[in-house]
Parts: sequence; structure tokens; C-alpha cells
Amino acid sequence: MKKPKRLKPSSRIAIISPSSGLPYLFPDNYELGLNNLQEFIGFEVVEMPTARMSPDDLYRNPQLRANDINRCFEDDQIDGIITSIGGYESIRILPFLDLELIMEHPKFLMGLSDATTFLSYLNQLGMITFYEPTVMAGFAQVKSLPPEFLQHLKSMFFSNQFPYRYAPYPRWTNAYKDWSNLETLGECEAFTENEQGWTFLQGTSVEQGYLWGGCMEVLEFMKSTIYWPHETFWEDKVLFFETSEEKPSPMQVGYMLRNYGMQGIFSKIKGVMIGRAKDYTDEEKQKLNEITINVIKGEFGADRIPVVVDVDFGHTDPKLILPLGGKVELNPITNDIILLESPFTE
Repeated sequence: MKKPKRLKPSSRIAIISPSSGLPYLFPDNYELGLNNLQEFIGFEVVEMPTARMSPDDLYRNPQLRANDINRCFEDDQIDGIITSIGGYESIRILPFLDLELIMEHPKFLMGLSDATTFLSYLNQLGMITFYEPTVMAGFAQVKSLPPEFLQHLKSMFFSNQFPYRYAPYPRWTNAYKDWSNLETLGECEAFTENEQGWTFLQGTSVEQGYLWGGCMEVLEFMKSTIYWPHETFWEDKVLFFETSEEKPSPMQVGYMLRNYGMQGIFSKIKGVMIGRAKDYTDEEKQKLNEITINVIKGEFGADRIPVVVDVDFGHTDPKLILPLGGKVELNPITNDIILLESPFTE
């Protein structure tokens, strides 16, 4: 597995918009995220040509979006790449990626939601990629989020202390305040105390495997295409799934999980992590948990793999950084999720 070089506070980070043109529509929130990357993390920001492009222009030009990614990997002065935000059709850029160039120059690459397409595909090809905060969803809200979020970011980016024990955040939120209101820019809606943390629904033994996953709905775009993993890929994987703001019902999530079962995947993997579902009621979360176990254990007999839910990643905040290809340990006995090895080269 090809790892990127570890980042430093002075690292030059390129900003791309591989899917949505929200920086064009909400420039103040976007610029707040850029400023926070520089002020709180210490990165030097480099905006790529499509970063502020209009939604219409981005939609019409998937090759331009891919070209930005290619240029980032070609430029030796760029240390890493972070997406501005998610979207809904970045799968259209995949045919235009210069895979040989990218794989010869592994770099830090992070996004969420629709970025699942290229993050999961490049990881299949052998490079560690990173899932979660973006400029507009995560970094723009640093001042409003619990201080543990910034501590986590710095630990992941700059520290070489591994194994790294993930920890639930003390509180979380479902949403941000209106990005068009400058008086509340960067603020979040009401927080919920995270008294329980995450929960292992099943599992009695410690398991280790390699992370792979992303947004469940986006992964559906990739099934039956050449960008979907080969059946041999699934051995020793820990799958992580999260749902978007479109809020698929618990039954719809069950449909998606059933497809993985029919591919024989649950008999090969080492565990499943499910992020906190955005905008679900307590009753809907309970139903989701019931359906998840009914599919994985009841329908496909995978009763031995750990399944942990309400993990702090996905479309709620604050978010944990998950490296696709990173080796993790799921411990249902101690309720721990541990990143065993550094996802960077030193």
C-alpha cells in the first residue's frame, strides 16, 4: 500500500472542487474554511482552477475537474489535496484520472460524501486515501466544534504516535447554521451530548482489518462498473459506511447491505463500522440497528464479525479522519477502535 508523506504545519495543500460548486454559491463559508486551514492547522493553501468554478461549469466539465487532481499529483510543490465539499456526480471524473501519474506520486488526498468515488477507487489501486472533513464542512466550523476536533486533526496530520486510539467526541451536531447569514457564519445548530459514544451491536472477539468504504449512496453509483472492487478485494477489510443528508430510510440501507451480502462480502470481511446517521430520530436509529443486524447476521450468517454503529464520521459533526487502507482493530470487549499503523511515511 502506497502511503503519502506525513504533513507538516507548513505543508502546501491544494483545494479542489471535484463535484459541487458550493464555493461559488457560498464564498464566505468557503473562505472561512480556507482561513481556518491556515490559522488553526498552519497549512499553506493553493486553490486549483476549478475550486471556485460555478456549478454549471463544473457539471459540464468533468475532465477539467479530473485535470485539477492530475495536476496536484504532478506538482512536486503540492503536499496534499483537500476537497472543498461533496456533491453527487464525481463518478464522471474517474475516466479522466491519470492513474499512472497518481500512483507514482502518492499524496495526502481527503474528502467526504461524493469524494467516495475516487477515494475508494484509488485505494483499490493501492494508495491510502483519507475520508472526512472538507473546507466547507468541517474546517469552516472549527471554532464552533468541540476542541477535541482540532486536537484530533493535529494528531492525525502531524503526530507519529501509533497505535492511535479513536475516541468519541463529547458532543455532536446534525447541521450548520445558514451559510448565507454572515452573523452566524461557521456556527453549528444545537449540539447533543454524546453520553453513550458508539455501540458494538455484535462481536465477541478482537478483529483487525483494512479500512474501505464511504457514503453508502455514492458507493451504489459504482456497483457493476469497472470501478467496483474485484471479488478478491474484500479479504481482511473493515467496511465503513455512512448515509448522506438525503437520509435514506432504514429499510433502504438494508437493501444496500443486502447487496453486499449477495456478493459474498460479509463472509470475507473483518468488521463493519457505521457512522452516525444524520437527522435520524432515536426510533429510526433503533430500526436501522435492527435491520443492519438482521441482514448481516440473520440473512447471511455473519454473526462473528464486529459491527459498530454511531461512530463519529459521516454527515454529522465533528468528524473523525479514516484512512482507506489503514489497518484498524475493532475491540467489542473494550469498545475500542484503534488505528494500528501510521497512514503516512515519515
